[in-house]
Amino acid sequence: MNTADFSLRHIGPREADQKQMLQTLGVDSIEQLINQTIPDGIRLKSDLDLDLPMSEQEYLLHIYDLSKKNKVFNTYIGLGYHPTIMPAVIQRNILENPGWYTAYTPYQAEIAQGRLEALLNFQTMVIDLTGMEIANASLLDESTAAAEAMSLLFAVRERDQKKAGINKFFVSENCLPQTISLLQTRANPIGIELVIADEDEFDFSEDFFGAILQYPGKHGQVSNIKSFIKKANTSRIKVAVAADIMSLIKLEAPGKFGADVVVGTTQRFGIPMGYGGPHAAYFATKETYKRDIPGRIIGVTKDANGNRALRMALQTREQHIKRAKATSNICTAQVLLAVMAGMYTVYHGPKGLEFIANDIHNKAVTLSNALQSLGFKQTNTSFFDTLHIKADAKKVKKAAEKKKINFYYPSESDVIISINEPTTLEELNKIVSVFAKSIGKDAIEITEISEGNEIDNDLKRQTAFLQEPVFNSHHSETELMRYIKQLERKDLALNHSMISLGSCTMKLNAAAEMLPLSWFKWGKIHPFVPVEQAAGYHTVLKALEDQLTEITGFAGTSLQPNSGAQGEFAGLMVIKAYHESRGDHHRNICIIPSSAHGTNPASAVMAGMKVIVTKSTEEGNIDVDDLREKAELHKDNLSALMVTYPSTHGVYESAIKEITQIIHDNGGQVYMDGANMNAQVGLTNPGNIGADVCHLNLHKTFAIPHGGGGPGVGPICVAKQLVPFLPGNPLVKTGGDQAITAISAAPFGSSLACLISYGYIKMLGASGLKKSTEMAILNANYIKKRLEGAYETLYSGERGRAAHEMIIDCRPFKAHGVEVVDIAKRLMDYGFHAPTVSFPVAGTMMIEPTESESKQEMDRFCDAMISIKEEIDTITKENDNNVLKNAPHTLEMITNDEWLLPYTRKQAAFPLDYVRDNKFWPSVRRVDDAYGDRNLVCTCAPIEAYMEEA
Repeated sequence: MNTADFSLRHIGPREADQKQMLQTLGVDSIEQLINQTIPDGIRLKSDLDLDLPMSEQEYLLHIYDLSKKNKVFNTYIGLGYHPTIMPAVIQRNILENPGWYTAYTPYQAEIAQGRLEALLNFQTMVIDLTGMEIANASLLDESTAAAEAMSLLFAVRERDQKKAGINKFFVSENCLPQTISLLQTRANPIGIELVIADEDEFDFSEDFFGAILQYPGKHGQVSNIKSFIKKANTSRIKVAVAADIMSLIKLEAPGKFGADVVVGTTQRFGIPMGYGGPHAAYFATKETYKRDIPGRIIGVTKDANGNRALRMALQTREQHIKRAKATSNICTAQVLLAVMAGMYTVYHGPKGLEFIANDIHNKAVTLSNALQSLGFKQTNTSFFDTLHIKADAKKVKKAAEKKKINFYYPSESDVIISINEPTTLEELNKIVSVFAKSIGKDAIEITEISEGNEIDNDLKRQTAFLQEPVFNSHHSETELMRYIKQLERKDLALNHSMISLGSCTMKLNAAAEMLPLSWFKWGKIHPFVPVEQAAGYHTVLKALEDQLTEITGFAGTSLQPNSGAQGEFAGLMVIKAYHESRGDHHRNICIIPSSAHGTNPASAVMAGMKVIVTKSTEEGNIDVDDLREKAELHKDNLSALMVTYPSTHGVYESAIKEITQIIHDNGGQVYMDGANMNAQVGLTNPGNIGADVCHLNLHKTFAIPHGGGGPGVGPICVAKQLVPFLPGNPLVKTGGDQAITAISAAPFGSSLACLISYGYIKMLGASGLKKSTEMAILNANYIKKRLEGAYETLYSGERGRAAHEMIIDCRPFKAHGVEVVDIAKRLMDYGFHAPTVSFPVAGTMMIEPTESESKQEMDRFCDAMISIKEEIDTITKENDNNVLKNAPHTLEMITNDEWLLPYTRKQAAFPLDYVRDNKFWPSVRRVDDAYGDRNLVCTCAPIEAYMEEA
C-alpha cells in the first residue's frame, strides 16, 4: 500500500473489498458498472486537467508556504469584522473536534441533544442581548440576515399596506456598504423599492413599510435609534436594526425600543475573521412573526417519558418545505460557528462579557482622548469602539502601513479606527505614533487605559442579561471542557458511524484538510484588507476557482455564495442579468421538475421568477413531453430550467441532453443544482450535459464538514456567456465586468472554509476525484443489492443501477402499522443515523453511503436494516407496543428496575452482536413534536417553567 496516496485514506473499500462488491453486483470491473450506470452520451472523453495529487505531508507544507504570503497586520478596519480571541478550550474541543464538525443537521433530535442544547444557548444569548422574543439558530452572515429581515417585513405588511402596494423600504446610509449592496440584490426581484438616505432626514412617509438602521453606524456613531423607532411605530413603519452584538453589552437592546427585527453577526464572540468567514449571523424578532422567520428555531419539548427534550421547532414552516410559497430559501445555518459563539458566551458569562466590552470601550475612549490631544477632530459624539477621525488619509495610510497597521479610509479626509478585543496598550501607542507622524508631531504616550463613558445616557444598557445558570456555571477551562464533552456524548456524528443521508454526502472530512483552519495566518485576515496583504488567500481562491471551473466544464466561477441556497439564488440572478443585458426583461418563467429540492422553487421566487412545475414519469424521470410542451408554451417568457443531475430520485436520466436542448431552443438557460455532483466528478459534468450554470455544495461533494448544519459554501460555475455577470462586492474587486450586486457580505464568501476543498482537490488530483465518484456509485449499488428482498428500491436507471444514492420504499410496512419514522428511530438503537426520511417521496428513505465508507461499515448498516425488516415482519397493526414504536431505547430505560415491555432488554438495546462493541445511547426517548409546537419555548428555561398542568 502506498502510504503517501491520499486517495487510499479517503476511499473506504480496500481493493479486495472492491472485488467482492463487484462480484456481488455481477460485474467484472468498475468500468463495467459505470457503463451500466451512466449514459454513454454524457461521459467525459478525457481526464480532468488538474495538478498531480499531493500526499498529506506535501500538501501541509504547500499550504503552510502559502500562508506565509498573507501579511497579518494589526487591523482596525471594522465594517462588521474584528480581530478576536478564541478561547483555546473552544478551539481544541469544538473547532478541531470531529465529534462537533462532522455532525449532521439535527433532524433526528434524539441523537442530537448536545448540538440542540448548544444552539438553544446561542438563541438565548441572542434573545437576551437583542431584547427580542424569539431568535433562530443562526443565519449565514450579517448582510444576508439584513436582507432576510427586509423580506420578512415585506411579507408581514398590514393588509391595507399590501392592498395599497406599499413597497418602499428605507435604508440608512450608515448601514455597512456590503449590506446595502446585498439589500439592492434582494429588493428588486421581489418588487421592493429601496430609498437610501440620512436617517436624520427621513420623513416617516406612509409610502414606506419598513426601515433598517445600523447600531452603531458604519463609522461608529451611535445614533438615537430609540426616537427613530418611536416615530416609525407611530407611522406603521416596521424597523429592523443591524446591531453589533458586542456593543449590545453596553448599549440598550433594540427590542426595548420597539424594534421589529434585530440582526447581526456573532463573529466578535471568538470567531476568527478568516478573510470573510464563515461566521454565524443572528436573527431575532417578535413571536408574532414566528412562522415567517427564516432558518431554524430550536425549541424545548418533552420526550415519551415526559422528560425535557429539544428539537427543531415548527419544522413545517421551514422555508424549503414551503417551496414556492416561501419568503426565503434558507434551509441552512452556520451551526458550528453558532455553537462556538454560544460557548464563548458560556465561558465568559455576563460578567466576563461586561469586562471585555468595557475594556474595548475604555481603550477606544483612551485613544480618542490621545488623538484629540494631538489636535485631531474625532467626530463621533456617542460611540462604543469606533472613532471617526478627520485627517489626511493618504499620509495616515502611508505611516500606518509602515507600522503594519490597517485602518478604514472612506475618503481623503476621513480615517476610521475600530478597536477590538485583542488591542493592547502597546498597540494604542503605535496608533498614536502613526497619527503624530502624519502631522510631523511627537507622539503622546498613553500610560494607562482610562475609564470611559462616551455613550448617550438615553442609550445605555439598563436591562440584565444572561442570568440563566448555563451562563454562570462553566468559567474555568476544566468546567467548560467537561460541559462541551457532556454535550458531545449526546450526539451521533461521523466519528461514531456512517451517516448515509441521500442528497447530503456525509463523507470523510480529512484531518489534513482541516488543520490549516486553526493557523493564525489564515484566520487573522480581515476581508477588506488591501489585496496584497492577502496574497496567500488569493492564490488559493484563484486556484480553487480554476479547479471547480475545470471539474464542471464551464468558463468561470464565483466563490461568493456561502450556502447551497445562496448558490441557487446567485445562479438565477446571473441568468436574470444575462437576459436583461439582451433586452429580455420579460423572461421570468422558471421551469422546475416536481421532484426538485424544495429550495429550488423558493430561490426562483426570490429571484422574481414565476414557477412552472413539470411532471415526473412513473420511473421517477422528468416527463420530457410535458417539459417540451411547457417550454414551448412559455417560450417568449422562458428564463430558466432548474434541474438536478443525477435526478433527486438517484437516477442518471438518459434524456438530459435532450432536456437542456429543449430549454435552449426556447430561449432559456439551464440551471443545474449541484447537490448530486458527487456522482459526476471526473465522469461527466454540467457543461457536458448542456447546463449553463450550476452551484456546488462544497460542504457535500468537496469535503467541507456539515458541522451540525453549517458551514456551507455554494459557489456557482457558469458558461462563457454568464461570466460577465458573476457577483461583485462594493469594497473589493471581484466578479465579472457587468457584475450583479453582492450575494453575500464578504467578497469571496466563506474564504477560510474554502481551504478545505482546495486541499481535497489538491490531494486527490484528477485520478483520485474520478476514483471517488466511481466508489460512491459502487457503494450505493452494493447497498442496493444487499437490501434486495427486504426493501424495494423505488427508482433505478435503465439497466437497473442506482447513481450514488437510491430510494427505498417503506410505505408497504404501513400494513404492519409501521411508519418510515419508526424505522428511523429504531436505527438509533443499532448505532446509526437514519438516511434521509420522506424526501423526495413521502414514506421512503434515501440512502447515500459516499465513497468514504468501508465495506465493513456498509455491511453493518445493511445488517441493521435487514434486522429491522425482520422485526417489522413480527409486528401487527393492532399492537403498537413493539420494539419499533418504542424506539429509541435509552440507557435509563434499559437500567430501570422495572421492565414491562413485551420484548427483552437485549432485543431493545443490543439487537445485533456488533452493537455491544460500540454502543451509542440516545439521551432521550422519542420527542413530542406537536407538544413543542403548541408550547413554543426557544430559550434555556427549564421545562417546569412551561409544563401544562397535569
